[in-house]
Amino acid sequence: MASVAAALKERGYTITGSDDGIYPPMSSFLKERNIEARPFNKANLSHKPDLVVIGNAISRGNIEAELTLEKKISYCSLPELLKYHFLRGKRSLVVSGTHGKTTTASLLAWILEHNKLNPSFLIGGIPNNLGQGARFTESEWFVLEGDEYDTAFFDKRSKFIHYLPEAVVINNLEFDHADIFSNLNEIQTSFRRLINIVPRNGLLLVNGDESNLLSLINIKHCPVRRFGLGKECEEQADKLLYDENGSNFRIGGTEFRIPMIGELNVRNALAALLMARYTGLSDAQIQAGFDSFKGIRRRMEIRGEVNEIIVIDDFAHHPTAIRETLKALMRRFPGRRIWAIFEPRSNTTRRNHFQTELADALSLAKHVLVAEVARLDQVPPEERLNPEQLMEDIRVNGSEAKYLPTANQIVTYIIPKTQPGDILCVLSNGGFDNIHQKLLDKLN
Repeated sequence: MASVAAALKERGYTITGSDDGIYPPMSSFLKERNIEARPFNKANLSHKPDLVVIGNAISRGNIEAELTLEKKISYCSLPELLKYHFLRGKRSLVVSGTHGKTTTASLLAWILEHNKLNPSFLIGGIPNNLGQGARFTESEWFVLEGDEYDTAFFDKRSKFIHYLPEAVVINNLEFDHADIFSNLNEIQTSFRRLINIVPRNGLLLVNGDESNLLSLINIKHCPVRRFGLGKECEEQADKLLYDENGSNFRIGGTEFRIPMIGELNVRNALAALLMARYTGLSDAQIQAGFDSFKGIRRRMEIRGEVNEIIVIDDFAHHPTAIRETLKALMRRFPGRRIWAIFEPRSNTTRRNHFQTELADALSLAKHVLVAEVARLDQVPPEERLNPEQLMEDIRVNGSEAKYLPTANQIVTYIIPKTQPGDILCVLSNGGFDNIHQKLLDKLN
């Protein structure tokens, strides 16, 4: 929402907006562009805007949503806005999957940008090379992060259904978003709907190593290419090598290097390069994009270093993402002590669906600190994550674990125990009470 608001302002629209509890990096991003996000209030609509774009975090009962309906003000969802005002006539490259969407879409957008294709893009993060998460250009190419979450309270289809895909990447598929999906089958149904609208002259790229996708790709209406590490994949990566500064892999007879670490990032890069090939770019042009890629905010982002202690901010909140992040950090900082500081905040990790998987993933770190489960009162008691059980399971796995409800308590606990060489990795999909800066301030 913030990225599109900024992109629309650049086009000359007058933008106003409302939200509660915004936090960096998007709060800083909006402030830099002189866009104010005010607390929800009916007075915010007194100027009778031409269009109200209602985000999917908004539900009935929101004061501005209710007034919009009562006053018959024109409204739509964000995906609808994109579909009818920006995507018609474009060649949409949609990057989807449970994990890696932001990284893959950012890589792809940058490869195209670096090679003068001037793509439009919509990404759920801020790529450092691009400085913003959305841009609308006159290029035929449009790179979109395709989210399976629902569109709005008045449209429960996944957002990516609106994106008029020509070519689609599905990186992986796992259970997530427990607040709107009851089981894996429902998520598979949503992805099947996306696959069904890929045109016959388009392309479907799917992770051939992902068992949850196999039942979805027996189709004949469009070309399908499987990518991955397994021999059954038409596009197989091999010769994987990691060092402290990046990863190497080979596909066909071509060697590639990316400035990111870990198997998950190799898969992300593989998907991005195959999509870039689809646009007509050469392998040399793609590698040039890899070489100059500067990462994404909140994806293993180093927020600061004090006395050889590094504070890292990472968006990981699903057990698989947490596991892959910690594995990548172990490769990037071999022999150094890793602290995992986790905030159970997403609608899935606040529930006990991943009670065991969370413990296994977090146990990769030597020390684990878990904050209070956010908005626990909104989750039925029988569905709630059990922090005490989580701590016990982590300790059984051989790591030290402590449950400390607030960011301030965590900072007070951890600072005296740190030593030079420690890696403090904060794992949260929210602001976490600015714990990253509090850690740096106390270390200083």
